Amino acid sequence: MTGLLARYEHLIDCGQLQPDPDQRKAAIRLDALQKELEAERPGGLLAQLFGKGPTRPRGVYMWGGVGRGKSMLMDLFHDTLGIAEKRRVHFHAFMQDVHAMMRAWRKADPGDPIPKVALDIAQDVRCLAFDEMVVNNSADAMIMSRLFTQLICEQNVTVVTTSNRPPRDLYKDGLNREHFLPFIDLIQVELDVIGLNGPTDYRLDRIGDLATWHTPLGDAATEKVREAFFRLTDFAPEDAANVPSEELPVGGSRSLHVPKSLKGVGVFSFKRLCGEPRGAPDYLAIAQHFHTVIIVGIPQMGPTRRNEAARFVTLIDALYENRVKLFATAAADPDGLYPSGDGSFEFERTASRLNEMQSDEYMALGHGQAH
Repeated sequence: MTGLLARYEHLIDCGQLQPDPDQRKAAIRLDALQKELEAERPGGLLAQLFGKGPTRPRGVYMWGGVGRGKSMLMDLFHDTLGIAEKRRVHFHAFMQDVHAMMRAWRKADPGDPIPKVALDIAQDVRCLAFDEMVVNNSADAMIMSRLFTQLICEQNVTVVTTSNRPPRDLYKDGLNREHFLPFIDLIQVELDVIGLNGPTDYRLDRIGDLATWHTPLGDAATEKVREAFFRLTDFAPEDAANVPSEELPVGGSRSLHVPKSLKGVGVFSFKRLCGEPRGAPDYLAIAQHFHTVIIVGIPQMGPTRRNEAARFVTLIDALYENRVKLFATAAADPDGLYPSGDGSFEFERTASRLNEMQSDEYMALGHGQAH
């Protein structure tokens, strides 16, 4: 039982997964891609028969809402792919590496760095697997078409990726999007696009027995949101010190540091989000980028914390309107966060939204999906 499809069917037989037609369709396609890559490897069956080097099988672009099984299938694909020349990486981290490589090449050689970067990446990689392809800034958008044309068409790298969006919605309404459109065309021509967008959010199964709002502040509350993070991201708790951080672009001119960021889950402190001068663009960037946000250390507020409270109201509005799932540790329940004094009346709507965000109906909504 070494292939992806056999492993997937075993997980269903064992009751660890539920049968899902969209998932099975994707599993069949990924299993076929595995066989192509393994047959085409140096020394593989086709190379032995015809004495030729490896060719490039078509890649796969899996898209769908949160919790539909994309990362699970990617895990199975990478784990069971029987070639050494493979790499799995979060897309955001990959693009950070690309920018660093481009800077290094510009210092060493005044010529175009993109073909050189593509050649460096492809040295020991025939299959490049990405989690969460998303484009948030013009710098990435400007280079992706040329870089991936080099990787796929010139270096014969097979690309497999997941995304929450169909190709046509990548970098939607972004600055200078016309420079990005050839990349969308490249995906449509070179990759098989597979939708996993059924009605079931399987990720909810992992957190179904966990409350989202934890009070009072303290170790017990912190442990609860910590558990939620590891359930949502499949990251090993014993490796907690190595959870990656992220610099989230805001408005194209600056970035917001995210202390812990993985698989669409971002972790922040209240002090970092609302105790520092921030505005609606910061909170909108967070709400659009993360399907789940964890906020720790929300204090009780009042007239002496009017600025922090106003920022918190703006933050919750952005999260609510984008249907972001919220886990929090707080000094009080939502109705007790701003109990009295000037500003308490205006805070009532925020408290109402915080209460609604804990409901099963809200938690079942997809990221960005309207009521």
